[in-house]
Amino acid sequence: MAVTMRDVARHAGVSPKTVSNVMNGYPYIREETRVRVLAAIDDLGYRVNISARTLKSGRTGVIALVLPELSNPYFAELADAAIAAAGEHGLTVMIETTNADRERELTALARPGGHLVDGLLYSPLGLGQEDVDELPTRSPMVLLGERIFHGPVDHVMIDNVEGTKAVVKHLLDQGRRRIALLGSKPTEQIGTAAIRHRAYIEAHEEYGVPVPEDLAVSGGKWHRSSGADAMNDLLSRTRDFDAVLALNDTLALGAIRAITAHGLRIPDDIAVAGFDNIDEAEYSTPTLTTVDPNRVHIARTAVDLLVRRMGGDTSEHEELVAPYRLHVRESTVS
Repeated sequence: MAVTMRDVARHAGVSPKTVSNVMNGYPYIREETRVRVLAAIDDLGYRVNISARTLKSGRTGVIALVLPELSNPYFAELADAAIAAAGEHGLTVMIETTNADRERELTALARPGGHLVDGLLYSPLGLGQEDVDELPTRSPMVLLGERIFHGPVDHVMIDNVEGTKAVVKHLLDQGRRRIALLGSKPTEQIGTAAIRHRAYIEAHEEYGVPVPEDLAVSGGKWHRSSGADAMNDLLSRTRDFDAVLALNDTLALGAIRAITAHGLRIPDDIAVAGFDNIDEAEYSTPTLTTVDPNRVHIARTAVDLLVRRMGGDTSEHEELVAPYRLHVRESTVS
């Protein structure tokens, strides 16, 4: 006799509605409850009864996209691009956010994906290289981001090194010599912040310009408020800088707000550049110079790789870097 949703609910000690909410990625579920329901699904071997065709093929027609957050515009726009790319293959995308919490990211990996989704696009921020063995090898998965490298799955990533160097060299070419760095994470050894910080240093060295180490400013999450707070803190200590490289666009937008509030002109007094080319960058005042990591290419490449693996492709796993583009706008050039 087929296992039903009521059987899963009884096994997990929850209501059938809670089981349904977990399966549909409803965000307001206690993590303990979510884990218990997923374990019950796995224990009982429950399969989603989408249609007779689905049961016959063993496919749900659904893939999962696990992201740190959707409040960050980059991830929201990446999700849009992934949904569009998946739609071209007739697939639906189920989105889950982890808030960059390591335990939630591990839970997302441990869920019985074979029962709920056909494949996984996975972008962690809480995990690190030491967690490479946690990546599943028996179900289709594509890794995104810069937290884990050389794993047992396909990986699509941003060209953080060359993209960062391009924007730093653009600022140096404009005659800027004291470039503040916004969003650094001094304790981070691997990850986007660490990679972009090293590239910032290397670009200075390649130009023979001293690195202004006193102008590297850390902060909290890469949100607008963090950028504004960090810039206000820097301006309270010194005004001996003529440019700012924010490690993402939302930090840069916050920095622009703080700089103008101090009565300084952009770019005349201080040039500002970011990274991500979120939609808002083209409509800010002034418009923001930024590196476009090519999220549409990233999403399409990741989905195409995932579809290949879902189709049974067992060729060697790939690590692919998306081509970037530097958009020069008003915030760095008068």
